[in-house]
Amino acid sequence: MEKVRIDKFVFWASIVVVVAATVLLVLNQATAEPYLDKIMTAITYQMDWAFQFLTIALFVILLWIAFSRYGKIKLGEGKPEFSTFSWGTMLFTAGMGTSIMYWSMLEPIFYFMGPPFGIEADSNEAAEWALTYGLFHWGISAWSLYAFPTVVIAYSFFVRKRPSLKLSTALSGALGKYADGWLAKLIDVLVIWSLVGGLGTSLGLGVPMVSAVVGSIFGLQQSLMLDAIIVISITIIYSGSAYMGLHKGIKRLSDMNVFLALALAIFILIAGPTLFILTYFSNSFGLMIQNFAYMSFYTDPIGKGGFPQAWTVFYWAWFAATAPFMGLFVARISKGRTLRELITHMLLWGSIGGWIYFAVFGGYTMNLQLNDILPVKDILNESGGPATIAEILKTLPLSYIVLPFFVFLAIIFLSTSLDSATYILAAIATKELKEGQEPARWHRMVWGAILATLSITLLFVGGLRVIQTSAVIVSVPIFIIYILLIISFFRWLKQDFPKQ
Repeated sequence: MEKVRIDKFVFWASIVVVVAATVLLVLNQATAEPYLDKIMTAITYQMDWAFQFLTIALFVILLWIAFSRYGKIKLGEGKPEFSTFSWGTMLFTAGMGTSIMYWSMLEPIFYFMGPPFGIEADSNEAAEWALTYGLFHWGISAWSLYAFPTVVIAYSFFVRKRPSLKLSTALSGALGKYADGWLAKLIDVLVIWSLVGGLGTSLGLGVPMVSAVVGSIFGLQQSLMLDAIIVISITIIYSGSAYMGLHKGIKRLSDMNVFLALALAIFILIAGPTLFILTYFSNSFGLMIQNFAYMSFYTDPIGKGGFPQAWTVFYWAWFAATAPFMGLFVARISKGRTLRELITHMLLWGSIGGWIYFAVFGGYTMNLQLNDILPVKDILNESGGPATIAEILKTLPLSYIVLPFFVFLAIIFLSTSLDSATYILAAIATKELKEGQEPARWHRMVWGAILATLSITLLFVGGLRVIQTSAVIVSVPIFIIYILLIISFFRWLKQDFPKQ
């Protein structure tokens, strides 16, 4: 098979943008951070309605595609490239990362302290909504934002036979003659920046969390050196996985990741307050289904408490900013699937994975708080999230085994997100990728090295947060890209499947 060639413009332009933007943001952190925060606040308050309508519209469009005649469209020839289990593990671990480990424990506590709808903080009603909103934010709406770009990119790659894993290629139905010009290049560079920033979010949450738990095991103070050692360990794992490719590396690591994640969840369900976790989840799930439409469009324009903007709209913007990466990666691994399979598996299995973690970890944490076993919200306010997670884990039976297991799982979770990200960064900066081809190994290693260097540098200078915020701001142009993806997809359907 012929060698794959890099797209020199996208490759060098992306590296220049990533390095230059990172350096400028870090050097001007004192002035950049409040400025970016101001922009972020403006986005969440002035575009709240737009992100909420977009998210629901995508969900409706996806259901229509899945259960219409177009649902039978097959992506590529022959049998599926991966087993259903391995396919599901890769799409779930690429989308969730350590974020699900962190927020499944702490998000319900944040909602308990600052509930929606003007509910009194720390009340029984606040406790009832605490897990409900976690299930809502990490469920079908979030996966709708991930699934639609995946459908369009997969259709472009497998049905239209466009040999490129680039977002600009998937937009060609809407962009027309501009799909190969400077605008397309700009879109691909923008996607790379949003992906690097999204990875910054994963590292910004995951590394301090792992560091705090490691410190708790060995009685060490959390330090930059400990953080750097953790990043280097993760880099070795994800670089090795990306080097071995989809079948030998990323698939195997994702399979192991899901087995370990399920093992930990089952242990906590059995060792913890099993009945409370099950009944609390059942009640919260019912509340979510009953109030799904209300929560989806809630903007609090009269009370102006800021809850939907600070949480729901921020999450939709964050998921939208990282969705192009998910779309590119899941599209690549979906050969042999139908559009119906792709949509239903992403919406259902992605959501179910998130719900399991929130049910078990969120339920366990809320039980500690509500029964005065551990003052979780006080520890959270005084010591921060990573230290709180370490304290929560120490309350479990066999904590001397659970803590190291949790560290190992978190490192694997981070590695599975980063190996798929490294693969896609290389794919975006490659000219053509035909079926069965993968980005050059040296190319994947270059992006692995860039991500590792940036991560360690940002940890030492404390610049992760400013990179995260800048990446979420990218969701504004990504919002326009969603509209173009819709136009592109429906134009293709009209051309390829004219009415009889």
